[in-house]
Amino acid sequence: CKASKVSNYAPSSIGTLLKVPDPPIAPCFRPLNYVEVLSQIHEELETCPADEKANLYLLQFQVFRGLGEIKLMHRSLRSAWLNASSVYEKIFFGSWLKYEKKGEDLLFDLLASCDKCSQEFGSVDVASQLPTDIGSLSCEIAVACGNGNLRSVIFRIGDDRILCDRQRIADLSSPFYTMLNGNFTESHSEEIDLSENHISPMGFREICSFSLTGCLSDVTSDLLIEILGFANRFCCERLKKECDRKLASLVSSREDALELMDCAVEEDCPILAASCLQVFLRELPDCLNDQRVVEILCCGNGQRRFMMAGPASFSLFCLLSQVSMSLDPRSDITVCFADKLVESSLDNRQRMFALHQIGCVRLLRKEYNEAARLFEEAVKAGHTYSISGLTRISYIRGDKNWPYEKLSSVISSSMPHGWMYQERSLYNEGDKRWNDLEKATELDPTLVYPYMYRAVSMMKMQESEAALTEINRVLGFKLALECLELRFCFYLALENYQAALRDVQAILTLSPNYRMFDGRVPASQLRMLVREHVDNWSAADCWFQLYERWSSVDDIGSLSVIYQMLESDAPKGVLYFRQSLLLLRLDCPEAAMRSLRLARLHAASEDERLVYEGWILYDTGHCQEGLRKAEESIQLKRSFEAFFLKAYALADSSQDQPCTSATVISLLEEALKCPSDRLRKGQALNNLGSVYVACGKYELATDCYINALKIRHTRAHQGLARVHYLRNDRAAAYDEMTKLIEKAPNNASAYEKRSEYCERDLTNADLQRVTNLDPLRVYPYRYRAAVLMDNHKEKEAIAELSRAIAFKADVNLLHLRAAFHEHIGDVSGALRDCRAALSVEPNHQEMLELHSRVNSHEP
Repeated sequence: CKASKVSNYAPSSIGTLLKVPDPPIAPCFRPLNYVEVLSQIHEELETCPADEKANLYLLQFQVFRGLGEIKLMHRSLRSAWLNASSVYEKIFFGSWLKYEKKGEDLLFDLLASCDKCSQEFGSVDVASQLPTDIGSLSCEIAVACGNGNLRSVIFRIGDDRILCDRQRIADLSSPFYTMLNGNFTESHSEEIDLSENHISPMGFREICSFSLTGCLSDVTSDLLIEILGFANRFCCERLKKECDRKLASLVSSREDALELMDCAVEEDCPILAASCLQVFLRELPDCLNDQRVVEILCCGNGQRRFMMAGPASFSLFCLLSQVSMSLDPRSDITVCFADKLVESSLDNRQRMFALHQIGCVRLLRKEYNEAARLFEEAVKAGHTYSISGLTRISYIRGDKNWPYEKLSSVISSSMPHGWMYQERSLYNEGDKRWNDLEKATELDPTLVYPYMYRAVSMMKMQESEAALTEINRVLGFKLALECLELRFCFYLALENYQAALRDVQAILTLSPNYRMFDGRVPASQLRMLVREHVDNWSAADCWFQLYERWSSVDDIGSLSVIYQMLESDAPKGVLYFRQSLLLLRLDCPEAAMRSLRLARLHAASEDERLVYEGWILYDTGHCQEGLRKAEESIQLKRSFEAFFLKAYALADSSQDQPCTSATVISLLEEALKCPSDRLRKGQALNNLGSVYVACGKYELATDCYINALKIRHTRAHQGLARVHYLRNDRAAAYDEMTKLIEKAPNNASAYEKRSEYCERDLTNADLQRVTNLDPLRVYPYRYRAAVLMDNHKEKEAIAELSRAIAFKADVNLLHLRAAFHEHIGDVSGALRDCRAALSVEPNHQEMLELHSRVNSHEP
């Protein structure tokens, strides 16, 4: 039964599952020189009018999206919102921020409980922000105009007679003024029949009242629509605007918006239209499942679109196309929004991105002719990355030579990128393909396809150890689900079910609904099948395994054990909290926040819940509010986690203050007096040691680190090494870090730290090991570049930095390269890097100073 199902996969038939799909073509803006583009954007932001800034920040967002820089993307999006110059941009970017924070309603509630609100979550008051430059007639009626003796007039509607002030009605619009004061019969009439003008007696009484007060009373939406139609027919602009505002104030739900949007467009009501659109956007992505909403958003009429989005249509369809692609990139809805994005593009940069995105959508839908046309237009506009779409389509059509030749031409005629060699490898075989993939990894080690291809090739050649080593290379610095899935398959093929179970449980921790084997099988189902081949662990076994993995710095293994423990009767709040700590260490902030919310949900007590709320606030940048939650928890119960949180948040919010250090020490000492497990006490001892080091109390720090090591907190070796170094004992520091490396041989951070305690030759070896283990760590590149610069090898130094900058937008790398450019007299290169660096980190003080200095030298 279940066991036989697993055996169907292993070992021989598992080979059929060892296939690496072609790497997807990312629907992102990927300029050949992102540094140049970021520099241009920064320069334009310095001089452009205020109403152009939001679009520039949106372009900056798209650049960071192409680089996969999630935090920088969010900051650019928030900058676009902060610099929005129109109500439309405020709605679109505010809704986008809310969408990006979906699932974080809890955070809003927690901030509210601390008397703090986040503006991104609030709706825009459209009526107060749209301009209302409505000219009033304010006519001075001369005695000679009309009949000066007639101060009132009666309007008859059916059997109803409504008495109005003649002059106030005349002031409503030019047509009324002419009718009542011009050379018309009505100007001398005491009674005028309006029965044929599609207005009810109730509606006209409201109009008469408005002519006197300038306000409409609280009437139904149906009556407002009737008055609005009348106002349009008689050109009563003030009345129309008041109807527009009144109707907009009634829009509070999707149904309201659906009912009133057609009226808004037909009657030319921008406030109502924007209010309806805001309701739709704040319900993303759910509202895209409502066909009625989609029909409104996909409307083909340019005037209708302008009514909804004003001059910010590109921003609107950027948002809608991204949301729709995340739901189903092949859907007709995605095609519609992506097409509208092209139509709405305002300049060449917007257009090339929009063309590439819709090209990717058409390619996924196998609409090859249209996709090829779009990719060609994108390439002509300057988006070289779109060539990958053209080569892929040519290969699908059976031509393998043209893609290879085209990519070879691109590689030889421009700055080569990793994606170029990766793409060309698809049209090669044997050694040529292997060489291209090696070059792709050399230029951009963050590309996962080359590792996966090499690992599968090795596995098929029965070189299982080499295959595992290869896939572990990328998993050491990038926890990609597809790589974990591939390693799971390897272990399944090798019948190492314990290791396979570890990986599938790690996958489910990161993505609970993940489906494997091209989406055909839920990961949860495969886990159940594999578990049949693995011995069950008791609660004691699980804790033992967790300590083993934690002490060997095996974070993926620790995640897997915690996943298994969550099935037991153990307190779940504590386990989810431990899970969140590991996920943060693995740089998986979204999954970590999900685990933290689950910890709060499963908290066993009020004081425990407050601690988890404090961490949620702290991890989202609300340090003071997190500190407040810790204090509330301590008032209820003196617990390890509450004191630890307070110490952590206080140390972060008040750095380098002696009085604060004393308080943090006291808090950590209080935490250590409270009950907790050895994993957390080891962390507290390590943190306490760090505070003692900062205060120069090396003996006390040493005691803390040694006590942490006694309970197997392996990372305490690093703190102890620091103490040895500060006492001028580099040899002891080196030996201490070597002990850490022996326990965690693939820990890049350990090699990087040890490099500080040895001679140059050993330093170079350690830092090369760091780059091999984690190419995203920037210190080794900076060190090697500095050494080259000291040896007067300026070009080689700049090349070393450029090697990392090609795939890592890092302010420190750009800062150093800018300084090198300045040193050799390349002012334009220095200024370019300064501007790009300030796009990455706008408030970097040293960067601002360098930028100011270099800028003063520019001719």
